[in-house]
Amino acid sequence: MSYSRMNTILGWVCGIIACTVYILTTESSVSWWDTGEFIASAYKLEVVHQPGAPLFLMIQNIFSNLGFGNTERIAYWMNFGSAVCSGLTIVFLFWTITALARKLLLGQGNGTSVQHIQILCAGVVGALAYSFTDTFWFSAVESEVYAMSSLCTAVVFWLALKWERRADEADANKWLLLIAFVMGLSIGVHLLNLLTIPALALLIYFRKAKSITWQGAAKSFGWGVLVLALILWGVIQYTVRFAAFSDLFFVNTLGLPFGSGIAAFVLLLIAALVTGIVYSIKKNKPVLNLALLSLCFVYFGFTSYTMLLVRAQTNISLNNYDPDDAFSFLSYLSREQYQSEPLLKGPTFTSQVVGVEDGKTYRKDEERYASIDFVKGYSYDKQVLFPRMYSSKHADFYRQYLGLGADESPSFVDNMKFFFGYQVVHMYSRYFFWNFVGRQNDVPSQGEGTAGNWLSGIDFVDEIRLPGISSISEDMWDNPSRATYFFLPLLLGIVGILWQVKKNKRDAGIVALLFFFTGLAIVLYLNQTPVQPRERDYAYAGSFYMFAIWIGLGVLGVMDFLQRRSKLSVQKITYATAAICMLAGPVLLLKENWVGHDRSGRKMTRELALNTLQSCDPNAILFTYGDNDTFPLWYLQEVEGIRTDVRVINYGYLSSDWYVEQMMQDMNASKAVPIGFSYDKVKKGIRDGIHVYDMGIEGYTDVDMLLNVMLSDSNENKVQLQNGSYINVLPTRKMQLKVDKDAVLAHVGLPKEWQAHIPEYMQWEFNEDVVSRADLSLMSILVNNNWERPIYYTSFSPNSIHMGLDKYLASEGLVNKLMPVDVGQPNDRPSLVNAEKLYANAMDKFQWSDISDLDYFDVDSNFYYDNWIYSDVYESGMYALVQRGEMGKAKQLALKAYAFQPKNVRSARQSFSNVVLLDTLVKVKEMDKAKMLATKHLKAIGENLDYQAAILQKANTGYDLYAIRLGVGALEQYLPILKELGDEQLLATATQMDKKYKAVFM
Repeated sequence: MSYSRMNTILGWVCGIIACTVYILTTESSVSWWDTGEFIASAYKLEVVHQPGAPLFLMIQNIFSNLGFGNTERIAYWMNFGSAVCSGLTIVFLFWTITALARKLLLGQGNGTSVQHIQILCAGVVGALAYSFTDTFWFSAVESEVYAMSSLCTAVVFWLALKWERRADEADANKWLLLIAFVMGLSIGVHLLNLLTIPALALLIYFRKAKSITWQGAAKSFGWGVLVLALILWGVIQYTVRFAAFSDLFFVNTLGLPFGSGIAAFVLLLIAALVTGIVYSIKKNKPVLNLALLSLCFVYFGFTSYTMLLVRAQTNISLNNYDPDDAFSFLSYLSREQYQSEPLLKGPTFTSQVVGVEDGKTYRKDEERYASIDFVKGYSYDKQVLFPRMYSSKHADFYRQYLGLGADESPSFVDNMKFFFGYQVVHMYSRYFFWNFVGRQNDVPSQGEGTAGNWLSGIDFVDEIRLPGISSISEDMWDNPSRATYFFLPLLLGIVGILWQVKKNKRDAGIVALLFFFTGLAIVLYLNQTPVQPRERDYAYAGSFYMFAIWIGLGVLGVMDFLQRRSKLSVQKITYATAAICMLAGPVLLLKENWVGHDRSGRKMTRELALNTLQSCDPNAILFTYGDNDTFPLWYLQEVEGIRTDVRVINYGYLSSDWYVEQMMQDMNASKAVPIGFSYDKVKKGIRDGIHVYDMGIEGYTDVDMLLNVMLSDSNENKVQLQNGSYINVLPTRKMQLKVDKDAVLAHVGLPKEWQAHIPEYMQWEFNEDVVSRADLSLMSILVNNNWERPIYYTSFSPNSIHMGLDKYLASEGLVNKLMPVDVGQPNDRPSLVNAEKLYANAMDKFQWSDISDLDYFDVDSNFYYDNWIYSDVYESGMYALVQRGEMGKAKQLALKAYAFQPKNVRSARQSFSNVVLLDTLVKVKEMDKAKMLATKHLKAIGENLDYQAAILQKANTGYDLYAIRLGVGALEQYLPILKELGDEQLLATATQMDKKYKAVFM
């Protein structure tokens, strides 16, 4: 069989192996974070958050058809789509490695059969090693853009190598045009693929230049950066900007219909490109011809964005930013809604705002575009070059990280320390080592010694960086997210780097440039703040892809080294090396990562969303805030059609005019939200934010009166500024709402014991400094709803979005219901708990899979389980029922909680949260279960505190103070319960542990 045929077959074999693994481990339904939004939007071709991913949505829509009408399987088939894309990525990675390896080993010759086998072995090891790395495997089994984005990057690099091999053929430029087209298509998936352009420019230079010079290479690199900028800003931004301002001229000046200027601009652009291409042919200018044709193909790919424009015109449920005209589409692409980070010059976290930078945009009104002034940015009293610590919200973290005093400003040296120490090492190098050295655990990390570090598995090496790591608990040791590779994949990749540099410095430089632009260049550009809501390793998958190329080439480096120093035959060296490298790379990675990446049994994302919706009464209004309490709910409503009568409102989005307008419309089975003011009162540029200006009004003011003041267009109800302009303000924080008791009794569903506690007025204090559109909308809903539709917040929404109404929110488990009651609460439990409804929800409505069967309870599921599901449903429910003396119900709920326990104790929080369960089991005489629970958690507490003590003894830093407090606190609360339990051995153990650890930590 020829080498070419073997290369093709083995490439597909690697892809099929990887794809099979991904399909076996893919999630059966929706995942956390953005996947819920992507699946819902792909299914109905709706508009996702900026800057959109229209091509991704359309391709995923095709995969959704494999569900054949079974809506519960739609999410699985879209996850399957990511698995297929990832498998194809591995195919192209294999072919890329073998193409580079062939150049290094054979040059332009044919080579021997043994050399062919060596090249193919390099491809297999490198491709399969990357298949089973942490970051790539994670993105391969969920419906997110990163799997398809990786495929675009893989295809582009492979096409570039195809062109390089055929560059002297007459039709070689077709490969470059295909690259341009894939680049254009990739814009509709993710922009990461564009970062390959500078390296591709260098590849073209090395292949076509008659003589290679540093100046020529630098010039080519500069052209590559220029092309990258041309696409990022010229094609994506300024094409739309020119179209928008052309439409502005045609509509506002010439009086023509909306869209006429866009049509004229598009025709002009097409005419200019055609004219340029014809000119380049007539004047025999091949470079200009190639450039213009490439630009055309980029535009062809970019046209996937027309899907968003078309769908935004229709009455779709998810229509993020409503980009249905030129200027809203421009704002959408520009990510106007998100704050931009300073790059070359900007403030530090101690800088003070001294002025504002005004900007101007336009809003589409009925017959013309209206001009809008907005705050484009701020000017500061102090700015520095290369600002890395610019966020005033994270001042405490910066000071703690660098050891700065309360009044101390950061120096340039401090700035660079944070850049290298946190942004480079913690937010990139740590992720890199996760993939090629090993990972401590999946706990989100801000630099703690016990969370999310890289780990080799070689004890003496790990102890240097992470003192006490050899003393981890059994549960920590068995945690499937813990993976150790003993540096083997890293070392193989380093060998590949050295060998490629030795054999072909130009190719090594191109791969290195790709490695840099898909890794550290992103670090430079993103300029991320600390305390990110999730780990960001997925952004650097392209960099890890490039390192996998070196892993493959490292196989050849090892073979070359052994051939020159061993007397064994080339065949024996080849097969032995291939086998050893296969074990040290793909097999080791597969073995270590399988359980931690097997999502086939995970269901908590869907179950939490389902149980949240089922907690709501019919036709409810449910306020959410974060990604994970919003997107899975959208998925269930849009895809599976579950509880579409509930209006899910993301409070953060509600600060935007377009979202307020959408809430004023019917959606699915949900009627329009009862917002009493017209959209004209809050459309873009009008009441973007209303400041609190306390006028010292005594007592509480009716909220409807305050609404009238804030929404008034009369200067009599505004405050005049020094420049003579007038603005709306909120004149007092104290507000009240008159309660219609008959309406409350008819609609709210108050427990009988609360019905006598309905106040005449609900009174509260507004808890923010600026009234947003969301706050205005909520106030209007309170005034106009008159309790006809129940109002809820998810239990995991922050207090900041409650507008000061916290004392009127009654917990019903996963949701808090707004109830106009004034019931005094015990000091240790200040919130209202509707025990009757909570019990009914937990026993009859909630559906949870058996998490005790899961070998791996993932970090996001564990986070929601620890902080809300278990505490707000079971812990609060058992406590409330015991306080009410309903021991029968308390027992039933306790038994549910006992069964709803992870196989392993993942955190100190779980041991602390189980205090209430342990106490309830004892009170309802379930002594055997109480003993088993206490035994399990005492063991976990002891092992965890021993680990913390080991860290404290060896380093006096890096320990988890929160875990220590929870562990010691849990022991304190276990003691009286164990005394009541009557188990002398357990009580003696807990007493001894309490004394021991208080002596160590207190």
